[in-house]
Amino acid sequence: MAVMIRPLAAVFAGEVLGVDCRRALSPDDVAAITKGIDDHAVLVLRDQMLSDAEQLAFSLQFGVLERKPGSASIQGTAPGPIHFRTEQEARALGPGLADFSNVDRAGQPLARDSRAYMFKLADRLWHSDSSFRAVPATWSILTGHAIPTWGGNTEFADMRAAYDAMDPRWRAEVEDLVCHHSQMYSRGRIGFDELTEAERIAFKPVRHRMVRVHPGSGRKSLFLSSHAGVIEGMSIPEARLLLSELAEFATQPRFVYSHPWRLHDLVMWDNRSTMHRGTRFDPAEPRDIRQTRLAGDAMTIEQAA
Repeated sequence: MAVMIRPLAAVFAGEVLGVDCRRALSPDDVAAITKGIDDHAVLVLRDQMLSDAEQLAFSLQFGVLERKPGSASIQGTAPGPIHFRTEQEARALGPGLADFSNVDRAGQPLARDSRAYMFKLADRLWHSDSSFRAVPATWSILTGHAIPTWGGNTEFADMRAAYDAMDPRWRAEVEDLVCHHSQMYSRGRIGFDELTEAERIAFKPVRHRMVRVHPGSGRKSLFLSSHAGVIEGMSIPEARLLLSELAEFATQPRFVYSHPWRLHDLVMWDNRSTMHRGTRFDPAEPRDIRQTRLAGDAMTIEQAA
């Protein structure tokens, strides 16, 4: 069966039909899904009961993985296990997979007073994956292995549509702006600011253009994220206000698709075209989601205006 994509929302997002992610894709299938991401920015594949190894194999058909977080040598990554997990909290997933769950090694929800739990709370802020790195991620691929009984949606905002809908005078104002992104800014917004010197060094801000061009579709989009906290040439108060106004505009309901998770969903999205966030759910229930993330293709700061 040939790959088919049907729209899930009026503006963007699509559901992929006719694909078993456990099997190798044909070149035509890879091309169809790649074009689907270029067009829809978010793709959903239902009923994909994947092992970690199968998720990795599926992901590698579309590019190279980002280096796995956990080393202070990777800019934008705190020393130690992902998301400040302790040895008891860190789970051993398959190579190349990142743990975005709320459960520890024993399968129990993280303690609400743990650093790992509090750090992950910022995932509820609108953001773009790896914008805190000089070369940000292209695609993120997420699988659902345990879903809470309520809440826990992942919401996506189409940053291309938001850019297109801006008043031309506002577009002209932001076109050439350069922002500094860091996890210190996103975590600081929720009061998570007690960092060691090594963590602050690892979270050193990086520079990104506020407007970028997608290499596949050729469309311009706003590059916003909760990780953005400084705009070059502006005072901090003016920059923070502008970033807040832009985020409020770009996340209006007309630009947003909210994905209600089902068990064994695979959701993939293009960070170059979207922002996303998680929504509230019962922290006493397990939410086991696992991510592979494809490495970026270029520094935005080197992109021509």
